[in-house]
Amino acid sequence: MKKSIKTSSSKVSAYIHIPFCEHICYYCDFNKVFIEGQPVDEYISRMLDEIDLTRLMHPNEDTKTIYIGGGTPTSLSAAQLDRLLQGVRDRLPFNESNEFTVEANPGDLTQEKLQVMKNYGVNRLSMGVQTFDNQLLKKIGRKHTAEDVYQTMTFLEKEAFHNVSIDLIYALPGQTIESFRDTLTRALDLDLPHYSLYSLILENKTMFMNWVRQGRLELPDQEIESQMFEETIDAMERAGRHQYEVSNFALPGKESQHNLIYWNNENYYGIGAGASGYLGTTRYKNHGPIKRYLKPLKEGKLPILEKEELTKKNQMEEEMFLGLRKKAGVSKQVFYEKYRVDLMDIYEDVIKQLINEQLIIEENDFVKLTKKGLFIGNQVFEKFLLD
Repeated sequence: MKKSIKTSSSKVSAYIHIPFCEHICYYCDFNKVFIEGQPVDEYISRMLDEIDLTRLMHPNEDTKTIYIGGGTPTSLSAAQLDRLLQGVRDRLPFNESNEFTVEANPGDLTQEKLQVMKNYGVNRLSMGVQTFDNQLLKKIGRKHTAEDVYQTMTFLEKEAFHNVSIDLIYALPGQTIESFRDTLTRALDLDLPHYSLYSLILENKTMFMNWVRQGRLELPDQEIESQMFEETIDAMERAGRHQYEVSNFALPGKESQHNLIYWNNENYYGIGAGASGYLGTTRYKNHGPIKRYLKPLKEGKLPILEKEELTKKNQMEEEMFLGLRKKAGVSKQVFYEKYRVDLMDIYEDVIKQLINEQLIIEENDFVKLTKKGLFIGNQVFEKFLLD
């Protein structure tokens, strides 16, 4: 029998997607469009309708975390941002001690926009910095400079807004180990509570992928990429930012609660064009193109493109390959509470093999990656896909 969706006592997080950008980065494959000429006001209205329709079918008593991402949420005007955030707060039950994150771009954030965010309980910002090398920023299609980052940080300091995370990307085309070390040093000098570092992944339908295929772009080799990752881990640890997930580092107590919703395989609404959600045992994805997203909502229908009903086997697989991304690993007790089977009964052979290969360890109640396993995480995760 399928697990039923809990009603009023449930806590569900919310991811809300703003697909508009003032500039498209060369490496980005997220669902996004140039903001100019787009029906932004209609999009905000319909997205709020989607929240109503979704909560009608899947009510929640509390929203554990809210995350507004993109695209570029700060590409909205202050008035549009105000309308969006007021609509979100009116519709989603939310305790102001919970985490409420908005993504921002250096240089895009104004005092007026920040004030709007604070008015509606936004208590965390995530900024896409990527690198402090101005030449590289230009090369990857970012419109901000390192100076813009510093100006934004000074402005946030004046506004006493301290809960800020920045994203960095390593293994960028033409990036040397020296350039990366400089970026890492400058990032840590900002003394922020949270950092996310991702290696560049070439995605289809991006300008970068086209240029690589044409031989116009050269990426650092695997050895350099691994060195950048290793130096990141060491530098973050020395600075007191512990690695709590493969790509995320934080001061104790400043871990991204929204990211942990994903890695803990918990439920969340996916609101907006191209957004994905997970409710009960159903994963779903919305239409991506704006017109296709808006059309069903005009008719009072949800804009869902596809749904997948997860079997118990699917859920256990996801529990493992998502949960192992966390430095703490997967708890055997939590696994049993969720699925009423012993983790070792299902995965004993795989776990023994990976322990022998020094890729995972068992420690008290947890199964987790070793340092060696961290570097080839995806290969480890694949082993937990049941035949």
